Amino acid sequence: MPRYFVEIAYKGTRYHGWQTQPNAITVQEVVNRQLKCLLRDDLIETVGCGRTDTGVHASQFYFHVDTPQELNELQFCYRLNAMLPKDIVAYRFILVHADAHARFDASSRTYHYFMHTQRNPFIEETSLYYPHTLHIDKMNEAATLLLSYDDFGAFCKSKSNHFTTLCSVTQAEFIIKEKSITFVITANRFLRNMVRSLVGTLLMVGTEKITLDEFRAILESKDRNKSGKSIDGKGLFLSSVQYPYITENE
Repeated sequence: MPRYFVEIAYKGTRYHGWQTQPNAITVQEVVNRQLKCLLRDDLIETVGCGRTDTGVHASQFYFHVDTPQELNELQFCYRLNAMLPKDIVAYRFILVHADAHARFDASSRTYHYFMHTQRNPFIEETSLYYPHTLHIDKMNEAATLLLSYDDFGAFCKSKSNHFTTLCSVTQAEFIIKEKSITFVITANRFLRNMVRSLVGTLLMVGTEKITLDEFRAILESKDRNKSGKSIDGKGLFLSSVQYPYITENE
């Protein structure tokens, strides 16, 4: 049966994340409902490249779906967008090999966490207002440490069902532009709540509530109880998902 990867983006403000769950509206639930209607197939199901928390956004997200129908990819994308709410958009349908997997085949993922230091009503739902003084150089020193470790159990949500807490982080840095601060992190995989708890703990370094050595000790402890409070999800975006067989210009 043909399998398609679908590239979408969504503003997560009014959703309880990507993954379908009882008694809560999610992005996957909305997408599944419209696909079933469009394809006239009640058995249609989607598999996402990961899961995002409540209120978290995605500027690039992939899911795969199987359908016996041969789709005109451009036309079908247009028709799906006509049915989706304005805070979810489909960009591409890509025909892939039958065993391609949106979650397990991703070679890397990149997240951005956005903060602003001056009130701005136009980005209130997609960036965290953080007017406090931060020592960005110390935060970047701590962020660089992440590249030297592979166990991030200290930043994994308690009682998560991860079979391993190992991740390979290849980029982690804070970038300052005028009145904004952006944390960028890339890894082969992420644990549940990992980026939000990392940012929360790195902010403790930036406000000198903990030292660089104390941050290292938290990292090495693999104990979620020792790390900082998870930061608000509204500033977090899944911004890039890479696959060995998909190019950006495909």
